[in-house]
Amino acid sequence: MNILYNLAIHVYGRLTAIASCFNEKAKKRYKGSHDVWNILENKVDKESKYVWFHVSSLGEFEQGRPVIEKLKEKNPQTKILLTFFSPSGYEIRKTYSHADIVCYLPVDTKKNVRKFFSLVNIEKAIFVKYEFWGNFLTELKNHNIPTYIISAIFRKEQAFFKIYGGFYRNMLKCFTHLFVQDNNSQKLLKTIDVYKVTVAGDTRFDRVYDIAQQSINIPLIEKFVDGKKIIVAGSTWTADEDLLLKYINENKNVKLVIAPHEIHESRILEICGKLKCSHLRYSQLTENNAANADCIIIDCFGILSSIYRYADIAYIGGGFGSGIHNTLEAAVYGIPVLWGTNYMKFKEARELIACGGGFSVSDYKTLKNTFDNLIADSSVGQKVAEYVKQNLGATEKILKAID
Repeated sequence: MNILYNLAIHVYGRLTAIASCFNEKAKKRYKGSHDVWNILENKVDKESKYVWFHVSSLGEFEQGRPVIEKLKEKNPQTKILLTFFSPSGYEIRKTYSHADIVCYLPVDTKKNVRKFFSLVNIEKAIFVKYEFWGNFLTELKNHNIPTYIISAIFRKEQAFFKIYGGFYRNMLKCFTHLFVQDNNSQKLLKTIDVYKVTVAGDTRFDRVYDIAQQSINIPLIEKFVDGKKIIVAGSTWTADEDLLLKYINENKNVKLVIAPHEIHESRILEICGKLKCSHLRYSQLTENNAANADCIIIDCFGILSSIYRYADIAYIGGGFGSGIHNTLEAAVYGIPVLWGTNYMKFKEARELIACGGGFSVSDYKTLKNTFDNLIADSSVGQKVAEYVKQNLGATEKILKAID
């Protein structure tokens, strides 16, 4: 299996090189995996040891971020190396100030791994959630470097738990300790004789809580609210908007803030074309016109997490496509949260439904009934607030164990 893994890694490298000629994301990944050597050779302090954090993309970065920042807060002299697999994470966070070095992860060949460790003196390594790279993990184990995975979650469908999964199980045994999100993950790992496991929870709760504490007042949104019930819909797609816009067109006693997942002009115009009520783009809001609008379309980035604080109800987009976006970003404010039908792979969504604070809608009828019931009953949000409160603290549990 080790031979097959290394063959697959080499094939992946070649395919990425070919794809880089036609695909922008592949081009960035391919270029980044080569530029990493120049970055490391020029930026690594040879006299220092580094705590290495590796994440796949932006979502995993947000899970690792609370640990990085608390670690830096407690030990400001700690050197942090942060690597990304995906361009969608690296391109946004390549200037992240809490890391001393940010770069792509080199392709996981034995040659690259040896070169990586010759350039960086790793004190400990922390992988986030799903990242398993056989050659890197083996080398960390061979060097007796403490290696951890945090906010991990396991399902019985994964290769670790299959008859053919011996190589993958060996990767798990390279970790000094695994910090998992739930009891089910711990139980699954025990079935394959992996016992160095702690149920620490999901660090994303700590991250969204920190974001909520830093949320800003938005005077124009306060003007827009004007004493009405407010629905804030985040990261929406067309299928979500078809339901939401019909509801707001038919219900004048409620106002809507909608933040589409993509904010290019054609998407904004698509939304405007379906609205029959008074609406404005966020960029058009003024002190004089904000209160008169029934719907605000967010046409910029960076303020959605603060806008959720003004919501009575939140709707999270993506549930009629590949899967829902960030539910916790809204839930942290103690408000009920709705989404579409594709949510089962998201643990927090299932748990919000179980506690009575989350709701899946399948069509306009269920959306309307759910919105109407929640507008009439303001007590549901307390269930959400309690759920978030019970799940805080993963960051401190992890740091206490590894620092």
